[in-house]
This record gives sequence, structure tokens and C-alpha cells, in this order.
Amino acid sequence: MKALATIVIGILSVGVRLVSAQESRIERPACRIVPLPGHRTAFVHRGKEVLRWHYGAEYPRPFFYPLRSAKGTLLTRMGHPGAPNHDHHRSVWFAHHKVAGVDFWGDLGKGRVKQKQWLAYEDGESEAVMAVLLGWFDGAGRELMEQEVVAAWRPGTGLGYELELQLTFRAIGDELELEKTNFGFLAVRMAKELSGHFGNGALSDSEGRKGEKAIFSQSARWVDYSGPTAEVPDGREGMAYFDHPGNPNYPAHWHVREDGWMGAGFCLAKAFTLKRGSPLVLRYLLLSHSGNAGQPQFEAVAKHFASRSGFVVSKSNRPHRQFEVGRKPQAK
Repeated sequence: MKALATIVIGILSVGVRLVSAQESRIERPACRIVPLPGHRTAFVHRGKEVLRWHYGAEYPRPFFYPLRSAKGTLLTRMGHPGAPNHDHHRSVWFAHHKVAGVDFWGDLGKGRVKQKQWLAYEDGESEAVMAVLLGWFDGAGRELMEQEVVAAWRPGTGLGYELELQLTFRAIGDELELEKTNFGFLAVRMAKELSGHFGNGALSDSEGRKGEKAIFSQSARWVDYSGPTAEVPDGREGMAYFDHPGNPNYPAHWHVREDGWMGAGFCLAKAFTLKRGSPLVLRYLLLSHSGNAGQPQFEAVAKHFASRSGFVVSKSNRPHRQFEVGRKPQAK
């Protein structure tokens, strides 16, 4: 019996060594996409969850939450700190006040945005990329518009985490009116401690303006909302929101509020007609920064963002994949 036990232990030891060797050969990129139960998808960096996408049917539209800084500070929140009729403010989300007369902004509006399917999840050392397909439906359940979302989470180059978004909108009918409004498409509700009214945050923009009154409805290449936090009491943490120079109507007109809200108003100055066969492509970058970043640092990020190529989603020729997402080749 003693001899048999020795043999069994030896076999188990060999098995453990084989498993360990196999695991060591498994490629584990630094940035990964991990699907979760409950209609959620996590962005993971070096084994730690850094961002989550929520697309359950219990919500009128999908959203990202929580969005944290590299220090772990929660930069966004669910809902307004003092207005219960603003519960549609869910951290970071996509919406528009009037699409062909249908309200897709507030929860009481009839418009609903639903995820129809995910297309591709791509892990990598420098970024994790998710591509999903959303549908915009009116109160009768009729689809008015399709939205392809490519979301790339990046650890950044030392200034902070980056969430790069490419949004492609396609009309289902011949044409679709995106009416003039302050609200839409990419919306951000900042954490309470970072708002100007409820906390110690402050607004500034690429043109040197500061505060809601100076920035509201004005054009700027980027807007920053930041302030001191528990993790950085003698500096600033927050979010800088960049418009891409390839977007129509660049630089964007901004809708900002001292209560902790900011959004690039694509239709703030004028309406836009979306036509079949001519998709609208918008690119934005959200930088979650910690420290004392200011104008020079944000300008460097803006320049780097402008130089990066966008994404393309295509059918895949690789085994066991239906679609894939990757960056377009750089133009020579």
C-alpha cells in the first residue's frame, strides 16, 4: 500500500507540473474583454476589472459603469445628486433628445436603445476592444436607426486610462432627422465629489475658458472636468473628453453644467439628416486622469488621438469567429 501511495503521489505531481507548464504557455494579454452574467461585459487590465458595459433589457439604453481612475477613484455616477427626474443619467451612455420626433433621452420618452448583438471581443497588450450592435426603436418597436459601437479601453501612456469610442449610425429608412438639441450623443455624468456645485470639481476647455457660463454652447476641441479627490487631495483627478478632428461639426459645441454633467452636443448648433447608405461616424476619447494634468498634457493626448486610425468591423476568416474588429491601416 505504501508503494502504491508513492506511485499515486508521483503521478499527481507530474500532472500538476504538466498543468503548470501548460498554463505558463497560455497567452494572457494585459488588456482583456470578459463577458459576465446578467448582460454585462467587463474590461480587465492585468487581472483587475477597470470598466463594465451594461446592456440588460431592464434599462432604456446601455451604459458604462463604473469608470475609475488609475488610483481607483470612481469618476462617474448613476443619476443626478439632487434631481430624481434625472435617473436617466447613467454614468457614460449614448442618447439623443429627438430622432424623427421620438425622445431617446429621458426614461419617460418612448425611444429605447437595445443591444442587438455583440460582434467581436479582442484582447491585446495595449488595448482591449469590444464591438457591439445597437438598435434605436420607437414606441411601437420600429427600428429607426442602427448604431455600431467600438469601445477600446487603453491603459494610456502614464497620464491616465483611456476609453476610445467610435460610433457609427445608420438610418434604417431612406433618411432620418436628428433634430437640433443640446442632448446627444455621448453623455457623461461625473461623480458627485467632482461636480462644480456638489463637490470640488471645475470645468475647463481647450480654448482656456473656465466654468459653465463660459463654456456652455461654445466650440472646443476638448473639455475637462476635474478636481481634488481623496486619493489626490493636493492635485486633481477627473475626465477629459476629446472630440476627434475627423468628426462632422468639429470642434464640437459643448453642453456642460456645474452640477457635474458634460456632453459634446453634435446637434447643438443645427440638425443633421442621416441618409441611407451614408453612415455618420463619430469618434471620441475619454481620458481618466490623476495628478496635475493641464493644457500641455491634454494637447498632447489630443494630438495622439487625432493621429490614431479608426476601427473597422468585418466578417472574419479566422476559425471559430464570425466577426473581428481592428484598426484601419495608417494612411501613407
